[in-house]
Amino acid sequence: MGHYRILGKTRDFITGREIIDTDDERYRQKIARLLVEEKGYSKDDIEVKREVELVCGNERAFAMVDFVVKVGGKSFMVIRYGPGSLVTRERPALASARILETYQIPLTVVTNGEDAEVIDTVSGKVIAMGLQAIPSKNEALEQIEKIEFRKLPPKRMEVEKRFLFAFDALEHSSECDDDFCITPL
Repeated sequence: MGHYRILGKTRDFITGREIIDTDDERYRQKIARLLVEEKGYSKDDIEVKREVELVCGNERAFAMVDFVVKVGGKSFMVIRYGPGSLVTRERPALASARILETYQIPLTVVTNGEDAEVIDTVSGKVIAMGLQAIPSKNEALEQIEKIEFRKLPPKRMEVEKRFLFAFDALEHSSECDDDFCITPL
C-alpha cells in the first residue's frame, strides 16, 4: 500500500467495520453517503468491496468493485472509484459490470469522487455525467422494470475477464492492496 497516505482508522459507512482511512477511502465513504442519504438506497441495497476472481495464464488475481447496488433483487449498478481521469477507468469498470453476475449489470458508474460518468453497460456509451446523474433508488426501480438482463457469450466473458486483469494488474503492479491482488496458481 505504498501509494496511499494512511490517515489512521475509520468506520465504513455501509458495513460499520473498521477500515484504514486514506484519501481514496474518504472519497469512497462520500459516495456511500451519497447513495444512502441523497439517492435513497438502504445500506442493505449496497454491497461494498465485492471481490472478483480472475485467472490469466498461471496467475490468479482478485479485483475489487467498490459498490454493487441492487434493486428489486437484482444487481442494477456497479460503481468503481479511482482518482484522476474518468475515461481511463471506463474499460475496467465495464468489464467488471459484465462479469460479476450471470448477466451484465445494466449500469456502470466510474467516479473520482468529484465527478462521475454513468455508462450503459451493454453499449459502453456514457449516458449521463456528474454525481447527481447517478440514479436514485426510485429511478432505478422504474428503470429495472424495462431492462432486459443480457448474458454474455462464454468467449466474450473470458475477453472481459482478461481486460479487467490487464487493466487492474497494470495499475496495481504485483503488490496486493485493498483493490487488487495477484497470486500464482
